[in-house]
Amino acid sequence: SWCWQNVNRKAVRENVKPGWHYFGRKMDASDFEWVMWFTTFRNHILFALSGHVIFAKICSMVSPKNRSLIYMLYGSLAVLITMGWTYISLILSHCIILYSVALVKRKWLCFVAGVTSLATFKMEPLNTWQEGFVTGSFDLQDVLFYGGCGFSIMRCMSFALENCEKKDGNYSFMDLIKYNFYLPFFFFGPVMTFDRFHEQANNPNLTRKEREMWNITIHALVHLGAILVVDVFFHFLYILTIPSDLKLLKQLSDWSLAGLAYSNLVYDWVKSAVMFGVINTVSRLDHLDPPQPPKCITMLYVFAETHFDRGINDWLCKYVYDYIGENHDAIFKELLATICTFAVTTLWLGPCELVYIWSFFNCFGLNFELIWVLNHSFSSEFSQNVIYIFFQRNLMSEAMSRRIRGLFNAVNFWQIILYNILALNSLDFAQLVAKRLLLKGFPLSTLSVLFVTYCGVQLIKERERRQALLDDPEPVPPPEESKQKAE
Repeated sequence: SWCWQNVNRKAVRENVKPGWHYFGRKMDASDFEWVMWFTTFRNHILFALSGHVIFAKICSMVSPKNRSLIYMLYGSLAVLITMGWTYISLILSHCIILYSVALVKRKWLCFVAGVTSLATFKMEPLNTWQEGFVTGSFDLQDVLFYGGCGFSIMRCMSFALENCEKKDGNYSFMDLIKYNFYLPFFFFGPVMTFDRFHEQANNPNLTRKEREMWNITIHALVHLGAILVVDVFFHFLYILTIPSDLKLLKQLSDWSLAGLAYSNLVYDWVKSAVMFGVINTVSRLDHLDPPQPPKCITMLYVFAETHFDRGINDWLCKYVYDYIGENHDAIFKELLATICTFAVTTLWLGPCELVYIWSFFNCFGLNFELIWVLNHSFSSEFSQNVIYIFFQRNLMSEAMSRRIRGLFNAVNFWQIILYNILALNSLDFAQLVAKRLLLKGFPLSTLSVLFVTYCGVQLIKERERRQALLDDPEPVPPPEESKQKAE
């Protein structure tokens, strides 16, 4: 009802463009990425990816051993035609520098060199200076420039760090070029770590598992269906444009604001799942196993699983979080690992005030979780007693323990939503939602929203519990329990 009545307001009209003229509907064009992928440059992207699929299939049949080289040649040619030889030269210069550092086989040096190289594309004045080398001008140039450069640096860092792990000799520079110029991953990701890509792309055995092509086809149809559903939402529910009009937002009910905040995160998850899903479908046709799409936002109730790009998340976990945290059994190392992880994430997203706020709150939320998980590392007797009383099963039933955890997870769920709409929408919108749900709406709106969320979390946790039982119906008991049973 709100959408139909207020579509002609000035604040809404600025973000709405002509859409389905047969139905007299205008389209929400607030999200540049979605419009770019499925409206403005849809034909160009489809042409490039279709060409890759056809070219790669033919060459894989002719020479399966050299398919990684063929992928690289097609990708390099596509980048050259799209961005020009100066852009290719700029990327290669960074590749050469980071490859030279990789030959030293010092992880800290490789990481420092990689972060420095990434900073040159994320911070002034070096990013503007390097962008000046690329000639020509078209609407997609900035996105392709920073996307290709940023992902290239992350891939080069993965190559350098994996080369440090190689005991006999070094990987060749050609291995790095093959890895970096694989077209489906080049501009938009996801990032696939070098060790996995190198092993899969150079595997001459191209036999598929049973029903694999059927599964790929089903996933492609699901993504097509998701695109159509989102297109309908963009023409009837302007969930991205509405938060830009604060005057109208203040007229909405508490439940409407809560639903709008939740819808913004759901949309961003769908966008990530669809865009990465399209690329992943192409890479699976090339016999690769790419990073999976992000976990559904509705099923996220812990910060440890909150990410919209699983490729970057896997990269950060492997090279930063797990490397610094080691066994993840010490509070100090865990805190240091999370802080360093979000520091690199901040640089990757581009340092600015909004990213600083987003990074701080998400880092705080993750560390708060880790304090409870690592309760055995606490030196405070009071903290140990509190955790023991609330979460040990021998003092309460298993059902009661799940209820208490579900209550904390429900609060966590809304923290995740509030912290992430900062980056997805605006600080003003996040502040308005927080004030309405926590202050003005207390206690009726606050408790009712939490109750509904609590019920949803319990359903999700029960589903995960049953899935775990199906995956491992008879878990192996610890050695001490086995010994006791034997006695």
